[in-house]
Amino acid sequence: MRVWAFVAFAAISITVSGAAQAPAPPAQGPRQGGPGPGAFGAPPLPPGQAAYERDCASCHSDADSGAPARNALRAMTPEAILNALVNGKMQRQGSTMSDADRRAVSEFLAGRALGTSVASATPSKCKASPAMSDPARGASWNGWGNGPSNARYASNGGLTAADLPKLKLKWAFGYANVNAARAQPAYAGGRLFAASENAEVHALDPKTGCTHWTFVANGGVRTALSIGPYKNAGRSGNAVYFGDMKANVYAVDANTGQQIWVRKVDAHPSAAITGAPTVHNGRVYVPVQGLSEEGQGGRGGYQCCTFRGSVSALDANTGAVVWKTYTIEEPKPRGKNAAGVQMWGPAGGGIWAAPTVDPQRGFVYVATGNGYADPAQKTTDAVIALDMKTGAIKWVNQTTPNDNWTMGCRATNPDNPACPATLGPDHDFSASPSLVRAGGRDLLVLPQKSGVTYALDPDNEGKLVWQQRIGRGSGLGGQWGAAADEQNAYVGVSDLQTQTPGGLRALSLGTGEIVWSMEPQTRLCNTAQPSCRAAQGGAVTVIPGAVLSGSLDGGMRAYSTKDGSIVWTFDTNRSFDTVNGVMATGGGIEGPGAVVAGGMLFFNAGYGGILNRPGNVLLAFGMD
Repeated sequence: MRVWAFVAFAAISITVSGAAQAPAPPAQGPRQGGPGPGAFGAPPLPPGQAAYERDCASCHSDADSGAPARNALRAMTPEAILNALVNGKMQRQGSTMSDADRRAVSEFLAGRALGTSVASATPSKCKASPAMSDPARGASWNGWGNGPSNARYASNGGLTAADLPKLKLKWAFGYANVNAARAQPAYAGGRLFAASENAEVHALDPKTGCTHWTFVANGGVRTALSIGPYKNAGRSGNAVYFGDMKANVYAVDANTGQQIWVRKVDAHPSAAITGAPTVHNGRVYVPVQGLSEEGQGGRGGYQCCTFRGSVSALDANTGAVVWKTYTIEEPKPRGKNAAGVQMWGPAGGGIWAAPTVDPQRGFVYVATGNGYADPAQKTTDAVIALDMKTGAIKWVNQTTPNDNWTMGCRATNPDNPACPATLGPDHDFSASPSLVRAGGRDLLVLPQKSGVTYALDPDNEGKLVWQQRIGRGSGLGGQWGAAADEQNAYVGVSDLQTQTPGGLRALSLGTGEIVWSMEPQTRLCNTAQPSCRAAQGGAVTVIPGAVLSGSLDGGMRAYSTKDGSIVWTFDTNRSFDTVNGVMATGGGIEGPGAVVAGGMLFFNAGYGGILNRPGNVLLAFGMD
């Protein structure tokens, strides 16, 4: 455990409005389909196989690369693979391919043709769309963690543990295309806002699921949605703020769905926004990650690596950049590999989760990911406190030093200078710090992919207060977020690479001691399928008396806060009739957690991705 003063990071860039970006690899246009490996006398390969061998096999055919093997990709639908190449985490790799090659390789890997079974349908339009009520009053779940402290506690959500057995499924909404249900909805002003990796953002009636409006972004949307006031060009009202997988941030009028402004916050080709923008006092704090570079850094022909994580503070009214702070030093040339390709470093330090705002201390807290390239940085796998006004780094607590990792690399890489000299465990943070109160003091509580949950002291430069191991840890899967009530923090267990993933822990906020522990439940999915796993790495949500935790097995379960006993379960492993006519199915639950507001419960099923079972449904529950 190390705590570093701000003075140690004078070399880390803090820029204001229009700063230069980190150097990026030369842009490459889409490759056209070619003869492939069969060009020299042998019969030519089918287009999909040729594209796979040329653009994908170097990672996905190597068991030690960290990428999912080809047989694992076969469990995905062709729509899910294509969506990942166009809008999702593989869009950087997909950008070097032609549209025909992207479609062909998707069908080749999935073993079946692209279809129309989950295409868009005409949404069920609301008969009337009255103006929103004031989001600052009444029922709400706003942003990632139900407020800028990211505690994920619905203390006044209208549901308690005693209500859960009475819940009934009220309606289901289908997202167009599977593998799209990865953006957490928000409830404010009498409306439910939902988004998907298909780039669509919807304003829905929370009682019926009918659609007030739909907005189409420039890229897939994975962030939670945040609502806040705006004034712009003579207009005023409330806006929905979100980011896309092309590093664009949007403000859209919450009443009408009209765009107010859009701002690209990072020009690096791999830059993307997964963590929700956090809105507070006229500013929007935006985190940026660079997974697609992490996913190709080990390829010998790639100039590894130049992405660096950042936080930008934007004016909520105009989208103007107030300040931007990078999490690591600027990358520099570090020699060429045997093929003459220029190597760069350091790189990485992406921010996966929503920033946490602390108005009392004037800080914004973020948690960072691993590095991609040497030299190692003291700000990766760390919690960082930034000055709200200037973006200056005030303190850093790094929990896992020297964690440089990129896909396609092995533990030792003597022949691949693109890879770190020593490969780290890939134990980045994917959770927001939860700012909570315990025993008369404030704490920052968050889990890490290492399987350890930490509590840090925001009044003492992030000094460790306690730490507790909740699992074995895993480089795969997330630990997307804890929840906390007045007594305990609640954390799901991922452990995706182990033989026994899953489970839930309750930790005393004051001491970190385990109050109770529940092991993985009997899986609800088809255990004959390799993707049927019990991991519970998704963010959890707490209401009075119960903790809601989703699982990759497709189940949403509620645990008693007293002893961890199961008080309610819903199995999403089926198809659903939807209010908008889209054929929808449930699937693994990961990433975003449940949203509770106005006496209703909402969550997505079908997170999809590399090691998950895709789906495309938003479910809404209420009581009669």
